[in-house]
Amino acid sequence: IPYTATAGTLLLYNDKQEATATVCYIAYTEDGMKDAATRPVTFAYNGGPGGSSSLVDIGGFGPRRIVWPGVGDVQDEPPPYKLVNNEYSILKSTDLVFIDAVGTGYSRIVGKGTPKMFYGIKEDGAAFSQFIQRYVTRFGRWNSPKFLLGESYGTMRNAVMAQDLVSSGVYLNGVIMCSTVLNLTTLEFVAGNDLVYPLYLPSYAAVAWYHHKLSPQPASLDALIAQAKEFASGPYEHALFEGETLPAAEKQQIAARLSQLTGIPASLWMEANLRMTLPVFMRRLMGPEGPMTGRFDGRFTTPELQPLLPVPGEGNTGASTGVIMGALTATFDNYLSRTLNYTSERLYKQLNFEVNRDWDMKFHPALSDLGTGESYPNVAPSLARAMNNNRGMQVMLNNGYFDMATPFFATDYTFAHMDIPDSLRGNIHEYFYPVGHMLYLNPKAMPALQKNIDSFIASASGHGGK
Repeated sequence: IPYTATAGTLLLYNDKQEATATVCYIAYTEDGMKDAATRPVTFAYNGGPGGSSSLVDIGGFGPRRIVWPGVGDVQDEPPPYKLVNNEYSILKSTDLVFIDAVGTGYSRIVGKGTPKMFYGIKEDGAAFSQFIQRYVTRFGRWNSPKFLLGESYGTMRNAVMAQDLVSSGVYLNGVIMCSTVLNLTTLEFVAGNDLVYPLYLPSYAAVAWYHHKLSPQPASLDALIAQAKEFASGPYEHALFEGETLPAAEKQQIAARLSQLTGIPASLWMEANLRMTLPVFMRRLMGPEGPMTGRFDGRFTTPELQPLLPVPGEGNTGASTGVIMGALTATFDNYLSRTLNYTSERLYKQLNFEVNRDWDMKFHPALSDLGTGESYPNVAPSLARAMNNNRGMQVMLNNGYFDMATPFFATDYTFAHMDIPDSLRGNIHEYFYPVGHMLYLNPKAMPALQKNIDSFIASASGHGGK
C-alpha cells in the first residue's frame, strides 16, 4: 500500500486553553484515497504504565517491523538488528496513529502541566481522549470509522477512553484489546485473594506443555487448556473456597491433579497449600537447577544469578524483556532519525519507570454504587457503560496462551462478569494465539493475528475499510 508516514506532536490544553503537554505520534495514512475521511483510523499504544508505543508500531502492527530474536537465539540479541517491510501490518485495513503517553517517547509535560494531570488511570484516559479529538479535528477524520488498539495496560486505557469518548459524542466502531487486563484483582497474588490461582492455572498448564514438562505429554494444547479450565473453575476453585476445612485426602487429590496439569511435584503444591504464586511457578517449572521462565512470555527462559535466594534476585530483567529491549531501543531510534528524519535533543524513553512508580492506580468505576475500586482497580464497568451507550461498538480480545502477565482465563472471567445486556454479548469477539504477552513475538502467530484484526475492522466498519 502506498502510504505517508508522519511523525509529529500535538499539544494538550487545560480548561483555560493553556498548554499542558506535547504528545508525540507517528501516523501512517494510505495515499490516493478518494475520500480519506471515510477510511478507518486506529489509534494504537502500549501500556506499562510508562511504556511508549514503539512496541506495537515496529514491533508488530506498523508497515515496518523488527526481525525479533527467536526463543533460544542468544546469538541474535546483540546489534545490528534488521527492520523489514511488515507483510503482517494491519495498514491494509486501517490508517494507524501510534501515540506515546505523556512521559514516554518524546511526549512530555509542558507549560501549566503537572505529573498529577497525566499519571493516573482517569487522567491518562482523559489525555488520550483529548489527543484523539484534536487529531480527528486537525486532519479531518471525524467521519472515519474509529478504532482503539491497546496492549497490556493499554487495554485498561481502552476501557477508560471508550467511556470518555462516547460521553463526548465520539462514537467508536471497535476496541481492540491485546493481552487484556481490566480488573487487577484477577492478577494480584496477595493474602486472601484466592480468585487469582484458578485464573492462572490454565496459563501454567500451557507453559508446562510448551516446555514438555508434562508426563504423558498431551498431543493437543487446546485439549489440555480445556481440561485445565474445567478443573480450575470446578474442583480447584471449590477446594480453595473450603480453606482449612478441606479434608486431607481431598487436598492430596487436588495436589495430584495440579501436578498432572503443571508438571510441578504434588509435594510442592502441598507445601504451597495449593496456592502457587507466579514467581514460584516461574522458578520451579524447569526443575531445582533449571532456568527461570519468562513472565511476559513463558516460552523464553533465563538463568538465575542467585538461584538459592527464597525469592528471585534482582539480576534478571525478565526472559523475554532481555531478548527484545536491546533490539527495540536501537532499531526504533535508528528508524526515527534515519527513516522518518525525526530528531530531538532529548532521549526517546521506551520505558519510563518514574512514570510507573508515580502512577495513581485509584479509580472510581462508572457505577459508583459498586465501590471505589481503589485497592484493585477494575475498569470493566467503564467499558460496559461505553458499550451500552454506543451499542454498535464491537470489542475484540486477543490473548496469548503463554502470557503469564495477563493470563487469558482472567480475561474470560472479567468479561463473563461484566454487567452488560445479553443483547450486547455478541459484540465481544475473543481469539487466542500460541504466544506470550507480546503477540507479535511469534512469527507463526502473525498471519492469524493479522487476518483476525483485518476481518474485525472490516466488519465493524461496515464496508471493508474502503
